[in-house]
Amino acid sequence: MAYVVTENCIRCKYTDCVEVCPVDCFHEGPNFLAIDPDECIDCTLCVPECPVNAIFAEDDLPEDQKQFTAINADLAKKWPVITEKKDAPPDAAQWDNKPDKLKYLER
Repeated sequence: MAYVVTENCIRCKYTDCVEVCPVDCFHEGPNFLAIDPDECIDCTLCVPECPVNAIFAEDDLPEDQKQFTAINADLAKKWPVITEKKDAPPDAAQWDNKPDKLKYLER
């Protein structure tokens, strides 16, 4: 079981989680982070670091977020690894808990 970054990360893209990951399984896209399920060791360290609660264990994904399992796996293959925290986008807080953000995901 891997951990999955879900919709609330879109346009928030806080990177607090990447610094605690012991296996560097986070990948960075333009406005979203993805977890490589083949690299994730289920350590749970990233979960409390996410200020927008966008990371879930695969088995605990809310029903409306299940599609993000495949999205993470696909995008992690395409995007570079990120290992150091970066500043969040200036408008990140405004995007927290906004519904229907999938349409804004930049691949």
